[in-house]
Amino acid sequence: MTDLEFLDLAENLLKAVEASCDRINDEGTADIDNQRVGGMVTLVFGNRSQIVINLQKPLHEVWLAARSGGYHYKFSSNEWRDTKGQGEFFACLSHDASAQAGSPLVFAA
Repeated sequence: MTDLEFLDLAENLLKAVEASCDRINDEGTADIDNQRVGGMVTLVFGNRSQIVINLQKPLHEVWLAARSGGYHYKFSSNEWRDTKGQGEFFACLSHDASAQAGSPLVFAA
């Protein structure tokens, strides 16, 4: 994968996270403040806990930091997969965000 291909795919992922936050907030499911600075999105929940998603351009990875730990994702077979076999990015984000928000939340590509 070229750097340009990575940046296009990673930008789509960050936009999907932001769109999911907007949808969740509009539906009244939870109150998530999402802040983006460059290649990093910080999700802040009502209880002040955070999830941070940022791009690691030299490695062609997306990193996610949540209360449950830190995860690294690479694009493979048309999805972002954890490098240590922990699953697909949006499924993991949904799980961690639900745990931190205290209610079921769904993030999608």
